[in-house]
Amino acid sequence: MACEKLLEYLDEQGIRYEKIVHPEAYSSQEAADRARVPGREFAKTVMVRLDDRMAMAVLPAPEKVNFTLLQQAAGARTISLATEPDFHEMFPDCDLGAMPPFGNIYDLDVFVSGTMSEAERIAFPAGTHTELLRMSYADFERLVRPRVARFSFLQQMEMEAGA
Repeated sequence: MACEKLLEYLDEQGIRYEKIVHPEAYSSQEAADRARVPGREFAKTVMVRLDDRMAMAVLPAPEKVNFTLLQQAAGARTISLATEPDFHEMFPDCDLGAMPPFGNIYDLDVFVSGTMSEAERIAFPAGTHTELLRMSYADFERLVRPRVARFSFLQQMEMEAGA
């Protein structure tokens, strides 16, 4: 079942959203594909440690984090990818790896990729590996108040053998 804390928050704020149920998926791109959502509109959350604090980096499913650019945007001395033991207790109402990008309701800073901010609508995990929520990016930005920065890049497709 979708994260109650998130649904209550969105309902309290009067936000219009669509719930999408899809076959179980564990990667962002797989969830986007199974829910028939364009990857550029699927907001994946990457948990990072900036100095001594946890934060969320939110970017389109097909992109990867450039840690140097994110570190600079955050003004952090150090940055590292968080491990599941670092954050699993922070999201007791979510399946591990299916956290919604609403750091504000979990007292976390949120950094959004500039390419994600260009989307009209976004979809994201609703706390499970089988449910997404879709809403306008403008509503997401108004509620979460993320720091928008250029810190992601498109994954390069594997080159064909001999090409």
